[in-house]
Amino acid sequence: MSYDRHELQRVLDLQRADFLHYGGGSVAQRRSRVSRMALALLENMDALADALSSDFGSRPPVVSKAFDGLNWVEDIEQALTNLPQWMEPREVPGGFVQAKPKGVVGIMGAWNFPLTLTFQPAMLALAAGNRVMLNFPEHHQRTGKLLREIFSERFDESEVCVFNGDLGTAQAFSTLALDHLFFTGSPAIGELVAQSAGKNLVPVTLELGGKNPVVIADDADIDLAAKRVASSRLLNGGQVCLCPDYVFVPEKRFDAFVDALKAVLQNLSGDLLNNPAIIPIINDKNVERITSLIDDAVSKGAQKVVALEAEQLASLADSATRRIPPTLLIDTPETAQINSEEIFGPVLVLKRYEGLSEVISYINARPAPLAAYWYGEDSRDFRRFLDATTSGGVTRNDGFVHASLPGAPFGGVGRSGSGAYHGRAGFDTFTHYRTVANSTGEQGTADAFVDGTMLDSNAQASIDGAVAAAVSAFKKSITH
Repeated sequence: MSYDRHELQRVLDLQRADFLHYGGGSVAQRRSRVSRMALALLENMDALADALSSDFGSRPPVVSKAFDGLNWVEDIEQALTNLPQWMEPREVPGGFVQAKPKGVVGIMGAWNFPLTLTFQPAMLALAAGNRVMLNFPEHHQRTGKLLREIFSERFDESEVCVFNGDLGTAQAFSTLALDHLFFTGSPAIGELVAQSAGKNLVPVTLELGGKNPVVIADDADIDLAAKRVASSRLLNGGQVCLCPDYVFVPEKRFDAFVDALKAVLQNLSGDLLNNPAIIPIINDKNVERITSLIDDAVSKGAQKVVALEAEQLASLADSATRRIPPTLLIDTPETAQINSEEIFGPVLVLKRYEGLSEVISYINARPAPLAAYWYGEDSRDFRRFLDATTSGGVTRNDGFVHASLPGAPFGGVGRSGSGAYHGRAGFDTFTHYRTVANSTGEQGTADAFVDGTMLDSNAQASIDGAVAAAVSAFKKSITH
């Protein structure tokens, strides 16, 4: 299905008119909108999970319920609790700061966890008092059709409108003169979205991805690290923006980690062809892209390790289920494409290291990732790693946890994104903070300079004295 630019603009005009007429709404009205959206998802979760399974080709409903239906609940509950406080004007000397909704917010979700990545930011935009237009990912036609039916029953399109169109719809959506645009997806598509929005000077929040590193420290529990790195890489078929892409392992522990990782992958994969927990790659295009990355690395000298028996590999090769066997790449040359392209599949690149400086230099020579992972104690090395590197977030001894802490901001930095959401950060993203000043003096600040009273000798001496005092204060702060 496709929606043309005219239909998108019609809804934008409708929502903007409603916002200008009624404003952001009271605490009760905002809570009602957020709660209605949450209930629309939760009360229909069985049907939505089934639709997602069909759209993916196979995805257990329990995966969709956990990662698309529950992981945002506590964060949104906290937002509803704190909403009155967030909406209150903040007093500052001489005035106050007003929390104003921006207007009409556009949300462009991602296909890997489409409910969470579309509707969690949407609920925070509603909490901030905005109207919301949502472009649901074109990969999920069954789910998108169901969502449009569900939301058309619960919301007037002047409040919330869901579009379940094709790629052309998504492209047209990014050209709208919205008051804010929120996009989740790859850095390459994020560039195009930002360019389209920039033509209308629309502020954009970008939640992207990147090459997420893992560091196995000298004091790491190898078995624990192997289990959690493998699980993190295989979740949703490896199609998660937070998945680890490459792992730094101390040279002296490298073989032990590889052996542990192979054993875990073998156990987790089981009968890969028939294991319902192994999610297929989203489409044939991405299967080809991932296998090309593997082939390119091997052709340039990487050692390929597949943790499956020969019979399993043979049956997998003859199938059309879009399942790629979990693959390790060892001693991969830096010229290989997989070192610069986000994998988004069940493949891990393993790297040896001698000292932490080597790891830090490697990570810092590349665009900042969305996530970084450390396995080991909360040691001096870990604190050095935190101080010396930059990433969207960090989790120690696990995967993805930093992205699911209720109330904590989630977002990338640099190439992995701009801006953040979840909790208060999400409310702030969709809010304009307007400063309101109260001038009570007989003579205004500008008046004094224009009429000359601030230019006489006494006034100049007073200003010079204030400058000298400020210099002295800042010098003291340096010495302390």
